[in-house]
Amino acid sequence: MAQYAFRGPDSFINMEDTFALHAWQSSLFKPWQLITHMFLHGDFGHIFGNMLALWMFGSVLENVWGSKRFLTFYIVCGLGAALIHLLFLSYEFLPMMKDYQLLYQMDQGQQSASTGQLVRFMEKYFQTPIDPAHTLGGVENNAALNHYLFNQITIRYQEMLNTATIGASGAVFGVLAAFVYLFPNTYIYIYFLFPIKAKWLGILYFTYELFFAIQNSAGDNVARWAHVGGALVGLLIVITWNRGNRKDFF
Repeated sequence: MAQYAFRGPDSFINMEDTFALHAWQSSLFKPWQLITHMFLHGDFGHIFGNMLALWMFGSVLENVWGSKRFLTFYIVCGLGAALIHLLFLSYEFLPMMKDYQLLYQMDQGQQSASTGQLVRFMEKYFQTPIDPAHTLGGVENNAALNHYLFNQITIRYQEMLNTATIGASGAVFGVLAAFVYLFPNTYIYIYFLFPIKAKWLGILYFTYELFFAIQNSAGDNVARWAHVGGALVGLLIVITWNRGNRKDFF
């Protein structure tokens, strides 16, 4: 509700800039975002899906552990998911930042980057095919064209660094992993119709997220590594807590 209430240029606060999770390299990053991003969502469908899963699996865990222990588990899973997401984000950004710094130094020096260098940067990191001969009606190594391209690169570069991550999905994946570990043979009804054991649903869902995290497909705006990280953190915690009470997974 706060996200919708404080939206627009006239608002005194930008909820996403202030409370969503940003990369460490972003000027918008603040330490509290590691927690607060879990309480922001993109739309009603986003929060409904996360809260439905939290109610389905989390209510069972809360009955077993108690409210305080469950809350601790939930927050730690979300925090772990955020840290793993930031680590992989940094790994992805590192080559781009290094190449941009080189272009920036050249732009500030006496010899600016060539059109070819600028175009290759855009094609490599933005997946943007450029035909310099048709941009601004210019030709290669035209000073006006190169200045224009570098400005476009800077704008897009800042947008990528400042991309916000929101949602409770990482923490919810930790809850799902714990439920699957503790109650592997419990039947879950997909769309309330199709029964499947929790262990198979968990394995399939985790494999699906891991595959697309590794693929890192262009245009995918889902924080896959946060999902994978939340599940791994949740699993490690519940295994540690449950060492003296082993269960037969199969």
